[in-house]
Amino acid sequence: MAAAVMVLGMSLAGCGERRVPYGSLEEVPEKLAADGTTIVVGDPSAAVVVRLYEDPRCPVCEEFETSGAGPGLRDVVVLKDAVTEYTLASFLDDRVGGSGSKKAVNALRAALEEGRFAEYHEVLYAHQPEESVDGFTDARLLELAGQVEGLRGPAFDSAVRGMKYRAFVTASEKAYERAGGKEEPQGPGTPTAVINDVRIPTEYNGVLFDGAVFADLLAEVRHDPGAWREYEFPEESP
Repeated sequence: MAAAVMVLGMSLAGCGERRVPYGSLEEVPEKLAADGTTIVVGDPSAAVVVRLYEDPRCPVCEEFETSGAGPGLRDVVVLKDAVTEYTLASFLDDRVGGSGSKKAVNALRAALEEGRFAEYHEVLYAHQPEESVDGFTDARLLELAGQVEGLRGPAFDSAVRGMKYRAFVTASEKAYERAGGKEEPQGPGTPTAVINDVRIPTEYNGVLFDGAVFADLLAEVRHDPGAWREYEFPEESP
């Protein structure tokens, strides 16, 4: 973790004038990107772009989203200091059995159509079932959607029950797999974070589970994005 704290070693002073933030997560804009698979949450002109690769059934993603850096990331998105791009995988269904990941990704896409993706995404991770339990059933997904004001309705409920966005689920999983390149043809693993086109290496993933360290890192990237793009992570000691 010490290496993660020292990732850039730049001064945090003089980050510039803060823009008027959104009032809450509910006010943050969200959209489907032109590639048809990336879900974008936040101000598209934000200086820091955090791309996340997640599977709704992944317990490590749940740790990131609930007790790791996820809550702080949502805060800086509300402040307009960062925008988050999500690529949603569903490989755990095939790995451990069931259909919960695919159903959850479909439901999240349906929530995006209602402008409630960010809130619903937060709720799903806060109530994630055990990985070995295929708990994201239609009934459970609809029950949890009831916690998001304005989400439940005929269109959303029908989309969840009928897997309306099945093609999106498949395309999103393919996008996740492509992100791994030749070295990781099954995908880069979840969660994986890419900040301003620089991927956090697996051996430095500890930064994703320390909210304060991750917040400092985002502030440093915002302060000097050029230095971050040129940064080379040190080799791990044997």
